[in-house]
Amino acid sequence: AAPPELQEKTLVLVKPDAVQRRLVGNVIQRFEHRGFKLVAMKLLQADQGLLDKHYQQLRQKPFYPALLAYMTSGPLVAMVWEGYNVVKSTRAMVGDTNSAVAAAGTIRGDFSMHVSRNVVHASDSVETAQREIGFWFQQNELVAWESGDRDYTYGP
Repeated sequence: AAPPELQEKTLVLVKPDAVQRRLVGNVIQRFEHRGFKLVAMKLLQADQGLLDKHYQQLRQKPFYPALLAYMTSGPLVAMVWEGYNVVKSTRAMVGDTNSAVAAAGTIRGDFSMHVSRNVVHASDSVETAQREIGFWFQQNELVAWESGDRDYTYGP
């Protein structure tokens, strides 16, 4: 089995705007190319109950109704990625929430024009990732598998 530091997990949501724009494959490809391991994925229509749990810290914000409308406007893809420092690395790959300042080469820097349509969500800490993964996936939906390229990705 992989050592614990290679088993860190994060939640990535490909939001409805990105699904509509056919960007799902591109987002997946970036994580695969980086060397992270996909351990769970599903396409779903999120409901308000799930989003209320996921965004509990934003529920009192004035923009929350618009966020809910956006996140329920179409299907999204929920994924769990695993690997070394995956939470921090994913945040760097995703780029700033504000698309105007997201660096070129990041997912948002390359694909997002406006903060209200920012393509993806990524957990902001290991603790948040564990909580968020629990909202979107049952434990038995996470697939434990040995990746044949581990030595080539991380070294001996």
